[in-house]
Amino acid sequence: MAFIKKFGNKELDDKIEEWIRWDKRDDTCDEIKKLVQNDNENELNNRLLKRMAFGTAGLRARMGAGYSMMNDLTIIQTTQGFAKYMLTVTPNVRKNGVVIGFDGRHNSHRFAQRVARVLTLQNIKVYTMSHTCPTPFVPYTVLSKGCDWGIMVTASHNPKDDNGYKVYYSNGAQIIEPHDEYISRSILENLEPWENVWQLDETDNNLCTDVYKETFTNYIKDLEGLCHFKDENSKTDVKFTYTAMHGVGYPAIQKAFEIFNLPKPIPVIEQVEVDPEFTTVQFPNPEEGKSALNLAMKTADENDCKVILANDPDADRLALAEKQANGEWKCFSGNELGSLYLWWLSTRLDITNTSRGDVYAIASTVSSQIIGSIARVENFKFEETLTGFKWMGNKAHELRKKGKTVLFAFEEAIGFMCSDKVLDKDGISAAVVLAEMIIHLAKENLNCKQQLEKIYEKYGQHISRNSYFICHDEATINKLFNDIRNFDGKGKYPSHCGRFEIKYIRDLTTGYDNSQPDNKPILPVSASSQMLTFTFSNGCIATLRTSGTEPKIKYYTEYCAEPGRSREEVSNELNEMIEAIIEHFYRPKENHLTPRPN
Repeated sequence: MAFIKKFGNKELDDKIEEWIRWDKRDDTCDEIKKLVQNDNENELNNRLLKRMAFGTAGLRARMGAGYSMMNDLTIIQTTQGFAKYMLTVTPNVRKNGVVIGFDGRHNSHRFAQRVARVLTLQNIKVYTMSHTCPTPFVPYTVLSKGCDWGIMVTASHNPKDDNGYKVYYSNGAQIIEPHDEYISRSILENLEPWENVWQLDETDNNLCTDVYKETFTNYIKDLEGLCHFKDENSKTDVKFTYTAMHGVGYPAIQKAFEIFNLPKPIPVIEQVEVDPEFTTVQFPNPEEGKSALNLAMKTADENDCKVILANDPDADRLALAEKQANGEWKCFSGNELGSLYLWWLSTRLDITNTSRGDVYAIASTVSSQIIGSIARVENFKFEETLTGFKWMGNKAHELRKKGKTVLFAFEEAIGFMCSDKVLDKDGISAAVVLAEMIIHLAKENLNCKQQLEKIYEKYGQHISRNSYFICHDEATINKLFNDIRNFDGKGKYPSHCGRFEIKYIRDLTTGYDNSQPDNKPILPVSASSQMLTFTFSNGCIATLRTSGTEPKIKYYTEYCAEPGRSREEVSNELNEMIEAIIEHFYRPKENHLTPRPN
């Protein structure tokens, strides 16, 4: 190590030597050495003196050398700390086991092998996947095998240079507080790699069981319980184009369509196989709409197909595009799809003779309030949670323990849970349920857009507009939100946004909600993230929040109007309100914010 240049910063110098001593991968070790040789002190500071934060979403970061990035050493360190926490909290984990899955990204398979190696060194039984798999397979296996924990190596729809580490608890839902805090603490107490931890070829095979085929088979079999019209499905002339967005969804989609007696999906050839480079898309996220679905639309047009179903790369999300009579493609928002799903699933309740008094639908607080509107009219219950499927999954578990039926859960970011066999968003089950609904509508000479209009006529116009600004500077983000909290310069929240009067404000960062008698919110408070919700006097609701995984300041707006108002009138007023929110709250020029790419 004599070649290492000393920077005069003892903390940094020590970390450089520590990294080279601990990291046994030539590529990442050489990456640090090269930064040293190039005198790149600033980059070394960012990589070695900062550490990825382990949160309720686990880890997600760019791959590369250093403690602030995803690599073999940080995977080992994370799992060492997590393993020690497992043994403390779930002492039977050695018998009950942990399920490990991985997506098709660069390094995901090897990272999953690193996880298995660490756990088996602690004599913990692991259920592994020998093949890339959809993220829903992991929470499914946690429940079906009675595991204490699940780990999925994935970065979902993030750019190709990212990877992540997602954790599930024994209830089949993503972890929530305080697990993340305790795991994070345990990681910091177990940073030095254990003896023999780097030897992947020495993983104890007696402790490792490959459950990929078993999981695949049982998962598909369980989907059959969601199918109600097998004969109708087999006779349809409706066609479906499918894209996996260079991800892992296609094998499961094929089998899911088969068990529903649906016509074979038409694949977007360039995108159905795993490609960690995401060669054909700038952002591998079908939520981006037409910009991500150009090839799918081309394939559909070539095959005289009017419906596109799109998974994201780890197949836990689902998007829909539908060709209209005028030849234009309509990309449905998550809120629009949520409305269609709940309408459809609620009509199935009579078929299954389910008591509506024990039925629940769940949505996150930034998702459309039409879920509550449908639940009230159709006589079942609605529960609202914080943003993120970790909250909805845990709420679903809580309700199931009370003997309740969870009909549906969704978030506006095209995440849908149509079965409580998976207590997380699931793009495979969502695809076949939606396909069956589309076939049924076609028999009535309706498409999804027309059915959506019927839903709005019955339950009221609910128009949502969601978007975001990009900001990489945490100080700017904090200032933006604090300026709103100190809108008058005297420590008070705003009473108006432009000409629009604000009736209620809920601040889940500081714990304030003036719609409640004691000014305290019902939903959990988290000081580690920014989240403000405004309820306007005209019925519009707007939420501003930061993302836990991306450098975005998001806004979610919805105008919930009574039945009878024209959609055009409601839409125009909502657009005016959004302009006011951007002008008065975001102030993009002043705060140097980058608008969402078109």
